[in-house]
Amino acid sequence: MSKIDRITIRGFKSIQELVDFPLRNLNVIVGANGAGKSNFIQLFRLVRNMLKKNLQEYTVQNGGASSFLFNGLKTTRQIQAEFQFGDNSYRFSLVPTADDKFAVSESRRYLDRSWFSFSFAAPESRLEDDKNDKSSVFPEYDGPGHYVHAAISRWMLYHFHDTSEHAPMRGFAIVEDNEYLREDAANIAPFLLRLKHGSDTERRSYRRIVETVRLVMPFFDDFLLDPVKSGPADRLRLSWCQKGSDYPFQPYHLSDGSIRFICLATALLQPHPPSTIVIDEPELGLHPQAVGIVAELMKVASAETQVIAATQSPQLLDSFDIEDIVVARRRDGATILERLSAADYSEWVEDFAPGALWANNVIEGGPVHE
Repeated sequence: MSKIDRITIRGFKSIQELVDFPLRNLNVIVGANGAGKSNFIQLFRLVRNMLKKNLQEYTVQNGGASSFLFNGLKTTRQIQAEFQFGDNSYRFSLVPTADDKFAVSESRRYLDRSWFSFSFAAPESRLEDDKNDKSSVFPEYDGPGHYVHAAISRWMLYHFHDTSEHAPMRGFAIVEDNEYLREDAANIAPFLLRLKHGSDTERRSYRRIVETVRLVMPFFDDFLLDPVKSGPADRLRLSWCQKGSDYPFQPYHLSDGSIRFICLATALLQPHPPSTIVIDEPELGLHPQAVGIVAELMKVASAETQVIAATQSPQLLDSFDIEDIVVARRRDGATILERLSAADYSEWVEDFAPGALWANNVIEGGPVHE
């Protein structure tokens, strides 16, 4: 997989400077409110929008370019970021324009060779344009632009916070929308239908999802994934049945926590996962037992893909090793990220789980008075 090995960020929101920060297969970011962990997550969302040539719209919808700059335009003149994916690297800078949007400059390189610019500064990224890049030395081989695009296009930022009555995950979706699980799980029913009737690997994944849902919802039997004709299209939604009954329950019969857990289990147990899965507050609205199961699913998923999650939950932290945890703190008004070392907590971990150390501020990361 094309996981992110190291990341550098300068001038983005509360992150003044983060240089050459290493990322592992499993990265659980914890911090107090306002410490900046969600800002770290938002950088990935920004880059995904750059990939989709949606930078300008995303910028406007989120308050304009000045709202992305560390302490505003008077302090920060540009945003810079760099990602290393194995042998290939990608970096960009975003410079505010007079209309409070961004001009983006990008470059990429292979190994430690010279950086090669995509183009002059432009309103939108050239990541998508450069996906067929070829090696300048061996034209028959793909170039770094191809590998950079391949890596970023396979990030997925799952956001299952909206579980309201009209949330996409509770609605109908066309059967053909099943290639991958969308970020808001709007197509969860078609995706599960594909797994249920797919390859041996996909069917095994489907059974694991059903069995995992039963751990949190013991009354749950199976999903009912029967398409209905709607004009020229076949559509379906997340119907289900409980044990001992063939009554077709509908998505609105699921509590917020139940449907959110179903989405998380599907995302983390999918048979062909993204290269990097990013989740903000996976514990939101879940029973403590369900939180522990989600943590175990994250650990299982990290064997095949890279997992980055931001949390405030002691229950979630309890399932992880000290080295999996990254603490976000504020220092002099800026976000500092630090990966914990087991050696620093050797006297504690024999008697206390990481969640308890976090809750009692042994792992320092509570509110800071500046």
